[in-house]
Amino acid sequence: MDILLYEPEIPPNTGNIMRLCANIGARLHLIEPLGFTLEERRLRRAGLDYRDWAQVRTHESLAACLEVVQPTRLLALSTRSGRCYADVTFCLTDALLFGPETRGLPVEVLDSLPPDQRLRIPMQPDNRSLNLSNAVAVVAFEAWRQAGFAGGY
Repeated sequence: MDILLYEPEIPPNTGNIMRLCANIGARLHLIEPLGFTLEERRLRRAGLDYRDWAQVRTHESLAACLEVVQPTRLLALSTRSGRCYADVTFCLTDALLFGPETRGLPVEVLDSLPPDQRLRIPMQPDNRSLNLSNAVAVVAFEAWRQAGFAGGY
């Protein structure tokens, strides 16, 4: 499974996601520009030593990332989407795309995908969004669960 973070801004979130990816066997792709450096202390603290175990790549753009990943299907998560992530049958060749913490995915990125590939996580009305690392964990674990926790024990 591939997890794509579009222009992530907060180092501890990305560190937590690195740790998650190492634990579920997912590949993490960071799409520039990043709001931090990969050597930042807060990123290292959140990721602990898992950064050494996680498969992490940076890419200059979403297009460059997709050229490398070549997912069967790109699924974008946004509070502005209509389809609930729990209604999806995931495949380990899918790529899960998450936007930056303060603004989410750009409209043009969302509009480039069919509506059935734009997903949301249900929340209480009038709330903005979940923390990025929590959102990634919710969706990634559902995808991994559907795959029978492939490679896990």
